[in-house]
Amino acid sequence: APEAPAPEDAAAAPALEVPAPAAGRLSRLRDRLARSGSPLGARMLQVLSRDHLTEDDWEELEETLLLADVGAGPSGDLVDALRTQARVQGLKDPAQVRALLREQLLALVDPTLDRSLATEPTTAEDGSTVPAVVLVVGVNGTGKTTTVGKLSRVLVAEERTVLLGAADTFRAAAADQLETWGSRVGVRTVRSDKDGADPASVAFEAVRDGVAEGVDVVLVDTAGRLQNKAGLMDELGKITRVITRTAPLSEVLLVLDATTGQNGMNQARVFAEVAGVTGIVLTKLDGTAKGGIVVAVQRELGVPVKLVGLGEGPDDLAPFDAEEFVDGILG
Repeated sequence: APEAPAPEDAAAAPALEVPAPAAGRLSRLRDRLARSGSPLGARMLQVLSRDHLTEDDWEELEETLLLADVGAGPSGDLVDALRTQARVQGLKDPAQVRALLREQLLALVDPTLDRSLATEPTTAEDGSTVPAVVLVVGVNGTGKTTTVGKLSRVLVAEERTVLLGAADTFRAAAADQLETWGSRVGVRTVRSDKDGADPASVAFEAVRDGVAEGVDVVLVDTAGRLQNKAGLMDELGKITRVITRTAPLSEVLLVLDATTGQNGMNQARVFAEVAGVTGIVLTKLDGTAKGGIVVAVQRELGVPVKLVGLGEGPDDLAPFDAEEFVDGILG
């Protein structure tokens, strides 16, 4: 048999990539929304600029919001607030209309929510310093593993040391995928080579190694199997229990696909009940003209959107900023 080719020597290993800084990434979303002539902002401004607003006009405004996935409650609230302002101040001057709409949309997206990511090392019960542990949950197909990979790049760009835990042991390619993401920026992945290995033991090993190596952050990818609520509770409950023996959980991030609308919301509700979610990552926000999902999911779950996915590129995950987002919608 022909000889196998000799492995290339270590010196030929590919150079590590340097991820782009995360600051300012959301301005790309603003530009993209503006270029797409975001129908939400444009249609609302168009209706509000009419001379005498009739009942039909207000209904059209509410329908525009509902079609953008803002959700029934928030849509009704926004229209009521605008009606009140129209009665009190009148809506004649286009600049005033725009300023009023901006103010009301901003209130819906809620700039007061704490969107910071807890990625500083923390203190364990015994007083020792341990890494921040970030658990990432969500249904398969939302871009969960990719999000973990992109988040590791955000953290490396912020000069954090990171370790990845591949606790999604049910999807054969998940650990390989995660390892590839990590290797591009010099981040190690803790994984099992057995298909269907116990996710909790992989998560435990990742956190234990993170403590031993003194890294800043351990990111743990979990399996997104939503077969039934009880099964999910058991699985995530076990992962959480074994992790917290070693280090407290700093964040539980729920990854949602922005294009799935109401169906995604139903999934989100189950995860939020089961996993103690602290923040939301909305992927594929660039692929929808329906940015209203940001409002709907925050209102529904009482949890802030912390990161948004803006495209396929490795550095297309951006910290969410309410003002940039609303300015993007208004174009």
